[in-house]
Amino acid sequence: MNETVETNGILELLRFELKFLEDGGYGRSPHAPQRPSLVFEDSPSCLNFDDPARPHPCSECMLLRFVPAEHQQKETPCRLIPLTADGKTIDHFYRSGSQVELEAALAGWLRREIERLESDSQGAASRESASVAPGSSSRQAVRKYVGMHDVK
Repeated sequence: MNETVETNGILELLRFELKFLEDGGYGRSPHAPQRPSLVFEDSPSCLNFDDPARPHPCSECMLLRFVPAEHQQKETPCRLIPLTADGKTIDHFYRSGSQVELEAALAGWLRREIERLESDSQGAASRESASVAPGSSSRQAVRKYVGMHDVK
């Protein structure tokens, strides 16, 4: 997969996650109302969304690129994405923060990454033109959500 296509897919995923967050998607899940929703894991963009058997390895997830290399083999590596400048992760907020703090840090991180990738891709777009190829189930879930919610 070329770099532009990959970047476009990641941008689409991050925009989806920001919209999902802003729409209250990480409120209590109807699938598990006894517990708060888990960031990324309870999102339709998760390869294992709504499947307790978890048939897809996290190594296939587009978010893995944001996980420090030393944590990429952990059971739920997306929980170890550093959201803040001082390295606070989703896992940190689960253990010692509040849902409000987590969502604020997540929204800030998503906006920063979207801005960074858009800036990077503008330079790449002038060198190469490509469109996102469909393929992964997370991209299909993102596209479905984007189509229903007019995310740009």
